[in-house]
This record gives sequence, C-alpha cells and structure tokens, in this order.
Amino acid sequence: MKKINILLIEDNEGDVLLTREALENVSLLGELEVKKNGELAILYLSELIKDRNNDLPDLILLDINIPKKNGHEVLQFIKGNELLKHLPVIMLTTSSSDFDVLTSYQNQANCFITKPVEIDNFMEIISKTIEFWCSIAKLPTKKKS
Repeated sequence: MKKINILLIEDNEGDVLLTREALENVSLLGELEVKKNGELAILYLSELIKDRNNDLPDLILLDINIPKKNGHEVLQFIKGNELLKHLPVIMLTTSSSDFDVLTSYQNQANCFITKPVEIDNFMEIISKTIEFWCSIAKLPTKKKS
C-alpha cells in the first residue's frame, strides 16, 4: 500500500507534537508538512499548484482556530480551487459548536472531528482517522504530468 502525504494546519505546538507522535504509529505515513497559520497554508498550496507540483498532499488536517486566516477561510480556498477541491479535508479542532460543524460541512469539509482533551484519546483519534483515510477510504490518484 502506498504511503500518504499529510498537510497539518495547526498553530498549537502541543497538538502538532501529539499528531506527529500518533502518526509515527501509522505505517502508511509518508511526509507530514505543518503550517502554523491560514496564510502560510494558503501560500504553500498556492505555490504547489502554481508550479504544477504533483506533490499535493493526499490529506489535510485543518484546525479552525488558527491565526491570520481561520480554518473556515482556508477550507473555502481549498474547496473553491479547481486543482485542490478534490483533496480530503478533515476539520480537527477543539470546537464542537453547531456553527463550526455546519459551516465546515457547508464548505465541503470531508469530516469534522472535535479533538479529545485527554492525550491517549487524542492519539487514538488521530491514528484511527488516518487508518480510515489510508486503508478503508479510496483517495484520489495523483495525476502524472
């Protein structure tokens, strides 16, 4: 089975470290790219598509409460771009508000997960989420130039 590349858009260093640790247990992980605010994430994705880079992430984990551009704005950018909209985006956030859930799905998020507070539960959720998207769900095939 092929390894997948993940873009994590998260400003909380503790959550970044926990996510990295959880992903170490997932044998299907290729690269993990981290962007700590919405502007950096949009710039990164814009550069990849501008260069027609075939190394787009296979999966995006996106927090809502990030600086400069929030997760909803980043999601709108991704799903509004013809070259990016096929990418699965998992909203991974501390929020559980009805507004954030509804807005995420209205903007075509593929999944909404509220981060568990306990470390063990957080690690388990990350591992199971990645296992699902790598082993059960079928991800789009990358196009060859």
